[in-house]
Parts: sequence; C-alpha cells; structure tokens
Amino acid sequence: MRRTRAALLGAAIALVSERGTANVPVSDIADAAGVSRQLVYLHYGDRDRLLLEAALDLARRELFEPWRAAPETATGRARSLALARHFAAHRGFYRAMFNSASAFALNREVSGLLSPLRSESMRARFGDVLPGRLDDDLAAFITGGFGAMVYLWVTEGEDPLDPESMADRITAVGGLLGAALEHLPGAAAQAAE
Repeated sequence: MRRTRAALLGAAIALVSERGTANVPVSDIADAAGVSRQLVYLHYGDRDRLLLEAALDLARRELFEPWRAAPETATGRARSLALARHFAAHRGFYRAMFNSASAFALNREVSGLLSPLRSESMRARFGDVLPGRLDDDLAAFITGGFGAMVYLWVTEGEDPLDPESMADRITAVGGLLGAALEHLPGAAAQAAE
C-alpha cells in the first residue's frame, strides 16, 4: 500500500513537472507508477485529488516534517530559505498546480499546514497578549500573504529562481511585520519576559 502510494505520488509529481501542466491523464500517472487506473480511483477518487495529495505529500516530507524534527532550523531566515529552495526545486510542478483547477484547494491545504506554525510563532512571541483569536487570525493573514508572495514568485519570477533573494524578501517582510506587532498593547512587556 505504501509503495503504491509513493509510486503514484512520485509519478504525478514527475509527469506534471515534465509536462508543465496538471492536465495529465490518470492513465499516464497509473502507467508511470505501474498500477491500474482503477487503483488510482480507488485510492484518490479522481486525478485532481491525487495531484493535490502529491503536492501536500511533497511539502510535508521536504518542509514540515524536517521543521518539526528540528525546530531550531525552523526559525527566521533558515525557514524562509528552506521554503524558497523547496519551491524553486519543484517550480515546474508547483507552477502547473498553481495554475490548475486544484489551485484553490492547494492554497487552502498548504495554508493549513503553515498556519499552526505561524500561530505557534505568534504565541511564543506574544504569549497571551493577543486577545481572543487574534493570534490565529493574524497567523492566517500572514500565511496568506506569504503564500501570495510565493505564488507570484513561482508563477511569474525570472528563470532561474533565486532562493537566496526570495528568502531575503520573506525575511524582510517578516521583520517589518514583527516590528509593527511590537507596538501592540502589552506586546513589548511580553516580548521582554
């Protein structure tokens, strides 16, 4: 089961990356993975769900699991650089996915993966200073903004993408937001503790 799943996800990523479009037939993905089309439909329901799962699996394996395993590398510029390198390395795949019928679902799911990390960051930085759900709302807002930056960079950026430059851009925006948030009532006292 795991081998079949890995083969299908890997085939989906490889074919979409190679062809530059998410309009890859299920039969091509199944053939590349060495499984039947029926198995694809049994496991994923349809091609778009398979492609979405492939994108999420890729992001989880290469970004989120390493960040969870080594939280000290999941801060500041190191996180920004890892994010930029990931999207640059898989640009063909993500560009096709960002321009597909699955784009909205992909954005929602990736934001869902990022938001808890951002919420944890907000709570670590400001503790209980942020009232109500403001930490979660702010995390969703920031995550959406960073997602938009990455989307534009991947889909419209010059070839080749420059991960170092993008990491600097993300870090600069994060620094600006952090400085602005320091002016929240009680934030400075919380940050000093």
